[in-house]
Amino acid sequence: MAEDRSDLDEITLARARAGDRQAFRMLVERYERPVFALLGRMLLRSGRESLVEDLAQETFVRVFRGLPRFGADGRNNVSAWILTIAARLAIDELRRRQPGIERFDAHTLAVAAPSATDDASDRRSVAAAIEQAVEQLGPEYRAAFLLREVHDMDYDEIAVALRIDLGTVKSRLSRARAALRRALQGTYDER
Repeated sequence: MAEDRSDLDEITLARARAGDRQAFRMLVERYERPVFALLGRMLLRSGRESLVEDLAQETFVRVFRGLPRFGADGRNNVSAWILTIAARLAIDELRRRQPGIERFDAHTLAVAAPSATDDASDRRSVAAAIEQAVEQLGPEYRAAFLLREVHDMDYDEIAVALRIDLGTVKSRLSRARAALRRALQGTYDER
């Protein structure tokens, strides 16, 4: 993924790395929405906004602590780095509570734009089917899928984010997509 044009400019990033609180506040304001979106999708908890808020806050605490060292490893995509931190926190949380996977808020995953024949009921039905299919993915598969399809990270960035080999990224994405295809197979056939 190319550097996101909406990433912070170099001057603001340099100021944040040097400890400038105002620049760090700008960094948080720029990235809080994608962090909340990723965490919400990963955790699939419509009734536990406080958990998403707690993990978002922890994400930015870790960003603040790690910012002086950011880029030392050659990476320079701030967005990918911050989403990596959030994804790892979400995976850790999912592993802690593995037995009870919660419901997915259907509004957090965009559904294809309606055609002239679609109505609100059909869109809700498709969103519910997607919700259930994503809910069935294991944490590692869900993370790879959401980082690729929702946050548009490339395979190499996902490998770094999840600390796995490139081949494992490809395998997880392939398996996640196959599982989603199987789960959604009858959704459009019924229409």
